[in-house]
Amino acid sequence: MLKPFYQDKLVEAGCDEAGRGCFAGPVYAAAVILPKDFAHPLLNDSKQVNVQQRNELRIVIEKAAISYAVASISNEEIDEINILKASFKAMHLAVSRLTVSPELLLIDGNRFIPYASVPHQCIVKGDATYMSIAAASILAKTYRDEEMERLHQAYPLYGWDKNKGYGTAYHRHALAQYGTCPYHRKSFRLLPEQPELF
Repeated sequence: MLKPFYQDKLVEAGCDEAGRGCFAGPVYAAAVILPKDFAHPLLNDSKQVNVQQRNELRIVIEKAAISYAVASISNEEIDEINILKASFKAMHLAVSRLTVSPELLLIDGNRFIPYASVPHQCIVKGDATYMSIAAASILAKTYRDEEMERLHQAYPLYGWDKNKGYGTAYHRHALAQYGTCPYHRKSFRLLPEQPELF
């Protein structure tokens, strides 16, 4: 069972990102403030629910949230500032777009660059612990998946409709065969320098 909140005095926003480990496309982040009495039987870390459930949850979260926001950082900027900084920047942007000011940020993971003067708490596996972080993980994932499906229309060779830019065997094979496209993260080691000998 996910916990409804970390504490009950301050307004909490859960924050999470999606797409940090991908070979291509932007990184997305979401920030969500849920009502204290929010509950949904399917809500969990986005990796623990299927596509249909994620899409259902997105509708529920967007309707029930006191405030939510989603932001992204492009693959070009990821290459300029590195993926960790880009993930934090996306989270900062999402928090800045909330219509209600949070008094505490719950961050999925073990590191974060402080946002303004808002205190934060890093929680490893937070998306499987607290509802607001799980909700943020659902929004970040569904928005990013939608974007990768859109980019797939322009560059169908890499199978982004299925792998969403992650380095699957299919994606790596397509990279070896066709090279990169403008949406690939050039700062990532996309293929080994030497092809493996079979």
